[in-house]
Amino acid sequence: MVSLETPVCDFGRPAVDFALPGVDGKTWTLADCQGEKGLLVMFICNHCPYVKAVRDRIVRDARDLKAMGINSVAIMSNDPSDYPEDSFDNMKKVAEEFDFPFPYLLDESQAVAKAYGAVCTPDFFGYNADLELQYRGRLDASRKEAAPADVRRDLYEAMAEVARSGRGPAEQIPSIGCSIKWKEEGA
Repeated sequence: MVSLETPVCDFGRPAVDFALPGVDGKTWTLADCQGEKGLLVMFICNHCPYVKAVRDRIVRDARDLKAMGINSVAIMSNDPSDYPEDSFDNMKKVAEEFDFPFPYLLDESQAVAKAYGAVCTPDFFGYNADLELQYRGRLDASRKEAAPADVRRDLYEAMAEVARSGRGPAEQIPSIGCSIKWKEEGA
C-alpha cells in the first residue's frame, strides 16, 4: 500500500464536468451535484484504511456543509479487480451503511480522477459557487486511525470560509492516503 500526499491547491482551477453512475441508479453530472455556495468533490473508496478511519466524519462534515449551501459528491476511481471491496455492489452497501448524504459515483474509466489530478484516497477538492478550486487539503489530522474527536476540522473550516467569502484559506495541510489503484495500461 503506497501512501501519498496531495499537491498544493491550484487556486481558481475550474472543476471538471463528468457524467458518472451513482449507487442510487442515477447518472450524475457536475451541475447535478453543485450547491448554491460551492461543491466538495471527494475521491474515496471502500477498502482504504485512511478513508475507513474518517467515513463518519466525512458524512458529518458533508451534512454540516450542505446546511451552508456547499454540496458534496464522492467518486470511487479505484480498479476493483485487485480490490473487490471497492466493487460497485460494495459501494452501494457502504453508502447505505453510512447513510451517505451525497451521491457516491463510480469512475470506472478513471478518466475523472485523471482529469482532476486525484492521487490518493481520500483526496478532497473544494470549489466555490463559480466552481473554482479553493481547497485541496486534509479532512483533519486523522491518518489510518481517527484523530481525537476534538481535533481541528480543517476541511469543514476551509469550506465554511468558502461558503462565506468564496475563497479558501491560503494555508492548507495536504491530505494523505492510499494511492489510487490505477488500471494497468492496455488492460
